[in-house]
Amino acid sequence: MQFLIFIIAYPFLWMISILPFRIFYWLSDFVYFIVYYIIGYRKKTVRANLALALPHLNDEERLVIEKKSYKHLCDMFMEMIKTMTISSEEMNKRFVITNLEVIKDYEKKGKSIMLIASHYASWEWLITLNQKLSFQGVGVYKQLANKYFDKLVRDIRSKYNTELVPTYKTIPFISNNQKNGIHCVYGLASDQSPKADRIFHWDSFMGVEVPVHTGPEMLSKKYDMTVVFAKVKKVKRGYYELTIIPISDNPNSVPDFGITHIFIKEVEKQIYEAPEYYFWTHKRWKHRR
Repeated sequence: MQFLIFIIAYPFLWMISILPFRIFYWLSDFVYFIVYYIIGYRKKTVRANLALALPHLNDEERLVIEKKSYKHLCDMFMEMIKTMTISSEEMNKRFVITNLEVIKDYEKKGKSIMLIASHYASWEWLITLNQKLSFQGVGVYKQLANKYFDKLVRDIRSKYNTELVPTYKTIPFISNNQKNGIHCVYGLASDQSPKADRIFHWDSFMGVEVPVHTGPEMLSKKYDMTVVFAKVKKVKRGYYELTIIPISDNPNSVPDFGITHIFIKEVEKQIYEAPEYYFWTHKRWKHRR
């Protein structure tokens, strides 16, 4: 059944990926209409999240953000499909790195790099960074239940030779690389809520006390990795900018949970600047105090 679903869906995905951008975004507008007005995908969750995180705004202002966030959500997942066939030249026009020299200077120090990102703007197109790295780029991801779509996602995300590692294999993978002197840039999106049995620390996020992922900090300290934040800005539809924000090149000198706190505050800044580009459909505040 999994294979049947895949072989039916794949030709449509490929045809979508080759559409000219103008028609491509018309289709995204249509998908938005279906998702928002017909299906109403996770509307209750989005409205609850917006009310909790942005209480200083009134209902009308939050509704504007809500609709824009759904439009962006549809754009971003459509852009993931577009990655199947987009050229490197086109990708480099649409996803610009503003300060590549920061990460290149860190590479010269001969230590692996922990690049922490959030589910904001376009985390999917962060893969283009790997074209410009000396180190191997590694993306940590959550496996899909359908093994055929999982392979498709891996193929898309590894287009620029990024290596994909499932979450449950992350620690042994990094440990093996460290033992063999292999330097990498490890990319993790770590702003979502951890599972209840993996809560080790709480912090304030958007004014609410919530559990936070501490994995990137733990790994960076254990293996002495430089830590940076990937700040992605949406310039206009289909165009993004990545700015590398240094967090620490000596993580063990930072007090416990300090790196995690800095990361959370950087994510907050992104959201306050343009909240419509955050991934509000996730149940980020489900374990709040």
